[in-house]
Amino acid sequence: MTPMTAIALAAALSRRELGAEQVLRDCLERIDQREPELHAFAHLDPAPALARARQLDAGAVTGPLHGLPLGVKDLFDTADLPTAYGSAIWHGHQPRADAGVVAACRAAGALIPGKTVTTEFAAFTAGPTRNPHHAGHTPGGSSSGSAAAVAAGLLPLALGTQTAASIVRPAAYCGIVGFKPSAGLIGRAGVKLMSDTLDTVGGFARTVEDVALLAAVLTGDEGLRLGEGAGFGATAAGDDASGARVGLFRGPHWDMVGDDVRALWEGVARRVGREVASPDWFAPLTALQIDVMQHEAARSLAWEHANRSAQLSDRMRALLDTGAAIDGGAHRRNIEATRIARRRAGMLFEHHDMLL
Repeated sequence: MTPMTAIALAAALSRRELGAEQVLRDCLERIDQREPELHAFAHLDPAPALARARQLDAGAVTGPLHGLPLGVKDLFDTADLPTAYGSAIWHGHQPRADAGVVAACRAAGALIPGKTVTTEFAAFTAGPTRNPHHAGHTPGGSSSGSAAAVAAGLLPLALGTQTAASIVRPAAYCGIVGFKPSAGLIGRAGVKLMSDTLDTVGGFARTVEDVALLAAVLTGDEGLRLGEGAGFGATAAGDDASGARVGLFRGPHWDMVGDDVRALWEGVARRVGREVASPDWFAPLTALQIDVMQHEAARSLAWEHANRSAQLSDRMRALLDTGAAIDGGAHRRNIEATRIARRRAGMLFEHHDMLL
């Protein structure tokens, strides 16, 4: 049976047509079936979540995520589950408090049975997670476990982070919806940082309505919710997008696009929107992003680099070495270039509601 959407589950839970413990046990049954091949979880301990589910079933509806199982990327601190940040350096580390967004999700009623796999410090070195649609393919990183767990129907929702495509890439590879909001919209307290400028908290679901429900909790903005939601508080009907101004943006790396994706994109281009030329200032942004990320990673992971270097992967060690060699003046100029690029990117939307 196809798992219910988060919206449908939330509605049934709020009406007491389903119990939180029942919903969680259904998810745990699917986890038992698929986890041996998927390896989506870095740590799985359902006992605290089951105890909380029984409390929810005995009490009042707590919030919009009441009784919904939620995967948490192993980059977020959790007070009741270990957090290793995808690194052997932090194996067995037990934070004393939840990350801010984890606490917000719990307050909204979410149940957290385990931590999902992240690449090493949310960077390059992959974990064991497999793509749920094809075991020989990658699920994408760095939020590998969260995307795979949602795509496989193990959980309706999951948290992720993005420094460079770490939400949108696994969402695309796994065929689900990824929510990567604007930088700074969601607080990152209790989340292990790679790059202060680039790191962004977001999440995964199987439908746009579901991810909007999660986004409303992460941002504290109920206006982001779509559809009927969970019958909790006011909800907004989705806007009619038939008159949306769609811009078609090839970008500077169009020559790397596969033939099947190219054909699909060009088919859409013939039906909707108009093409937007890639501006000259866009092409250098990939190199700029890498420099900003490397310099800030060298500062964020300075302790690990100085004291546990042997436990870092070769690729991570090389990234930190390179970042440490970028001086503060060069980084200041890179940050100013980043601010200018963000302002210019915003101007692209003066004449378009969305870019494809």
